[in-house]
Amino acid sequence: MAFTLWTLYEATLLWLNAVCVLNEDRFLAKVGWASWQNVQGFGEPPSIKLQLLNLIKSIRTVMRVPLIFLNIITITVKLILG
Repeated sequence: MAFTLWTLYEATLLWLNAVCVLNEDRFLAKVGWASWQNVQGFGEPPSIKLQLLNLIKSIRTVMRVPLIFLNIITITVKLILG
């Protein structure tokens, strides 16, 4: 299996799907990564954990609709080209 742009695209798509599927109540809260568990004080710099939580929340918000179309395109290409 060669490392091509298509495999990089598929890996990125799978990673984005995995981030969007994470359930905050069932998975992230058990690990201690729920957004309601991380209260930051005023003037404190955000921790790495809080920055990752913001990244996950942003990916879920921004990439929801584009991921539907990207998944449809990927499935169609896989069905046509094999």
